[in-house]
Amino acid sequence: MVIRSGFRSMATLTATAAIGLCCLAPTPDSSASAPPSGPAPGEQVSLRPGAPALPAEVSALSYVVADARTGNVLAARDAHRKLPPASTLKTLFAVTALPHLRAEDRHTVSEQDLAGIGPGSSLVGVEPGHTYQISDLWRGVFLSSGNDAVHVLASLNGGWDQTAAQMQAKARALGALDTEVVSPDGYDSPGQVSSAFDLAVFGRAGLARPDFAEYCSTASAQFPGGGGSYGIANTNRLLSGNDGVARYPGIVGVKNGYTSNAGNTLIAAAKQGDHTLLVTVMNPQAGGGYAVYEEARTLLDWGFKAWGHVDAVGSLEPVRVKKAVQRPASQHNPAPAAAVGTAAAEDEDTPVWTPAGSAAAGLALAATLFLLLRRRAIRGRATRGRRHPSE
Repeated sequence: MVIRSGFRSMATLTATAAIGLCCLAPTPDSSASAPPSGPAPGEQVSLRPGAPALPAEVSALSYVVADARTGNVLAARDAHRKLPPASTLKTLFAVTALPHLRAEDRHTVSEQDLAGIGPGSSLVGVEPGHTYQISDLWRGVFLSSGNDAVHVLASLNGGWDQTAAQMQAKARALGALDTEVVSPDGYDSPGQVSSAFDLAVFGRAGLARPDFAEYCSTASAQFPGGGGSYGIANTNRLLSGNDGVARYPGIVGVKNGYTSNAGNTLIAAAKQGDHTLLVTVMNPQAGGGYAVYEEARTLLDWGFKAWGHVDAVGSLEPVRVKKAVQRPASQHNPAPAAAVGTAAAEDEDTPVWTPAGSAAAGLALAATLFLLLRRRAIRGRATRGRRHPSE
């Protein structure tokens, strides 16, 4: 079995090998590499001299701080812990369905399109019998986190179950192995989980699309209805600046969520100068309902200050594993990757290259494969809770 690093050309083989060794390195021993105020248990960071310490006040069960351009993970806490994602799963829905639906098309909503919306769901106000432009429905998804808009778009995408299956396949293709999709809108459902790592992968994949980036960065818009239109505001308070939460400088999105089972979840991206940071925060354990925004703010602040003063502890880039032709179906999925590590995706069709005499590349490939097989998928605590409106 031969592996290659995703999204890189054969011309950059040697550089890819070197990067693979760096990105897939095991978690540094905090007692040896970090100052006395170093990372807490479960946190991963590789601080250079003079780097700011990780903020101690972050209470989230899981988080990731990453370079949105390169995919380098700068810091993380329990990055692969499986937790309910709430409406941040809508990022995967958008990444999956956007390519199949033309923004300028129009659709008259039927009662059947809106069937099966969970009790207490967040809604943008889609009305049966009304004709909507697809772009309006996407704004309903990103700004109001409307499960009604998701149901209509999923219906146009082939149906609810087919969309869930497409999302699952897309997650695996992106190297997101912690995610299990049950309800495409993120509504609490038994067995539905994701991780801070996977949410960062979805957010980064989305930001690579101009339409996704436009929708997720929109603070307010007009939505058709009531004989005219009405205003809707983005429920991501770091973007809208609502409810006493200050807008973050350079914010570009991405998506927030909440259910009683998931707690508050958030994917946030911001740009300062030439740098774009991506932060995911899952279920803060302290503070009120808006603590998720302040903890994301704290991590973004840290990330911009630490830029150039930390080494990557992982990568959002997938490492693709070529499946053997005769491999039994029961062994279809590759083993998880190590620690924060890297995304690991199956690749059945992409041609595989070999390192053609490069010793450094060979060592990198061997190290990548070894660590890929050692990655532990940490299961999040599954707690039952009354379903509340998701954002």
